[in-house]
Amino acid sequence: MFEQLTQLVQQYGGDAVVNNSAVPNEHNEAVIAETGNSIFAGLQKIASEGGAEQLAGLFNGSTPIDNSNPVVQQITQQLTGSLGEKFGLSNADSSGVASSIIPKVLNSLVNKAKDPNDSSFQISDIIGAIAGNSGQASGIMDTISKYGMQFGLDQNADGKVDVADVMVITKSKGGISGFIGKLFGR
Repeated sequence: MFEQLTQLVQQYGGDAVVNNSAVPNEHNEAVIAETGNSIFAGLQKIASEGGAEQLAGLFNGSTPIDNSNPVVQQITQQLTGSLGEKFGLSNADSSGVASSIIPKVLNSLVNKAKDPNDSSFQISDIIGAIAGNSGQASGIMDTISKYGMQFGLDQNADGKVDVADVMVITKSKGGISGFIGKLFGR
């Protein structure tokens, strides 16, 4: 997943980094790499700090992916600090790069993950990559359970979304990726 994310950052890095006079040309590649690292690390940090609800909102489209989105804000702050520290960019220049590129990359990531005709990103792969350990995955599963009723995931009509429902969906609809895909509208 990290490679695909880096490709998205490179795709959207033209205006924010390469064509930006505030970023010295010799730092373009490193700034793009740092941006990819910050996005990935930021998503992991949000998942590890119990932000599964924020991530679910990001991926199911219930919150706009712009500079007012809490996930975008957190990753933008992290990248702004990192660009200033590692590349000597002013806070205004670092913030400009981050606030320009983060929403575009996350929008593209979410749209690709939700597009049934685009297999470059799978929701299940993204969650697996950012969730890491079972405690984080459990937190995301709790969020899935919370929102699962809204998405029609109660497969056995017992009034809750739990492992039994996951088993029904995974056996009949393409494994765990089918379950997560159904959660996020794929």
